[in-house]
Amino acid sequence: MKRVLLIIGGGIAAYKSLDLIRRLREQGVAVRVVMTEAAQKFVTPLAAGAIAGERVFTDLFDQAQEFDVGHIRLARECDLVIVAPATADFMAKAAHGLANDLASAVLLATDKPVLMAPAMNPLMWANAATRRNFATLQTQGLHFVGPNEGEMAESGERGVGRMAEPTEIRDAALALLSDGPLKGKRALVTAGPTIEAIDPVRFLSNRSSGKQGYAIASALAELGADVTLVSGPTNLPAPTGVKRVDVESAREMLAASQAALPLDVAVMVAAVADWRPAKEAKGKIKKDAAGVPAIALQENPDILATLSKLGKKRPKLVIGFAAETDRVEEHARAKIAKKGCDWIVANDVSGDVMGGAENAVILITKDKAEAWPRMAKEAVAHKLAAEIAKTLTAKGRRK
Repeated sequence: MKRVLLIIGGGIAAYKSLDLIRRLREQGVAVRVVMTEAAQKFVTPLAAGAIAGERVFTDLFDQAQEFDVGHIRLARECDLVIVAPATADFMAKAAHGLANDLASAVLLATDKPVLMAPAMNPLMWANAATRRNFATLQTQGLHFVGPNEGEMAESGERGVGRMAEPTEIRDAALALLSDGPLKGKRALVTAGPTIEAIDPVRFLSNRSSGKQGYAIASALAELGADVTLVSGPTNLPAPTGVKRVDVESAREMLAASQAALPLDVAVMVAAVADWRPAKEAKGKIKKDAAGVPAIALQENPDILATLSKLGKKRPKLVIGFAAETDRVEEHARAKIAKKGCDWIVANDVSGDVMGGAENAVILITKDKAEAWPRMAKEAVAHKLAAEIAKTLTAKGRRK
């Protein structure tokens, strides 16, 4: 039986956590509950304990509780820690390593995966301090689900800050608890466009939406992989159970990809800009009588080739994407030879693929090509994830 330690934070969304306990138990997951002092202003330990089927823990300095279980055992005697709701205050404490109550001490002492479900006023979520704390926690490997956009229960305001629904949190938890075929495997997915600054207000970029890469990251996580998603600018929410690292330029994407090493698989889906301005203007370039300015370009680092040629540090399986407008398979095969990767997923982007919901691809290895029918990008992602799992769990690695 899988075991979850649920930390209930002090927000109005705490009432949803009672339903979350029930949803988890319906799936055969044992739930032990820790409540902050503020959480007890919204729901009672009696209610949470009745639904969980065991005592609720509330006080770091309760001699009976510490003698019986103790915060260290609470932190370790579980398979996953969930914080729901994760308030702005609790996220700030976690990001800075504070541990002045039972809930924060447990979080600091755990060596288990942590899933946070943020819930707060939209302005609090958008505040620069909260964004910094969120980024810090992502860097530390914590997982997030939500927040969603909607009406706030306490104020009637609308915006991003509403806690994810109990079913969403349950599904994210089950994915992290999964003993899928990729459990214990580390995966990197790059997604979206990169942007290369011309001056403070202009840049070079492309039409990539990031949808295919995000779908692949989600599909790998569903199979149990520990997934890092390095993403260029998109409007997409981070997939459940995935660590997202936001970047802008190709150089930043390369650095973030190398920081994710060691890896079992790298899936390079991002549409990386081939070139960047040789010099970024410090001020906005003005339109004047001199006419159109000449912009000298220089080549960006080749992220796919770099990861494919790392020697002993190379991921076991390196997969590139080839977005082509003609002679798709021919160009993709040339790319395998040039880059040194194992597979190429080639697709024709002469239509609406970069912004659309569907894709038709050819999976090309060093010895064969397999054309897949046009399907939803999520279906492409699940099919590719299944192929990755089959290869990584086989005795030998297929080329």
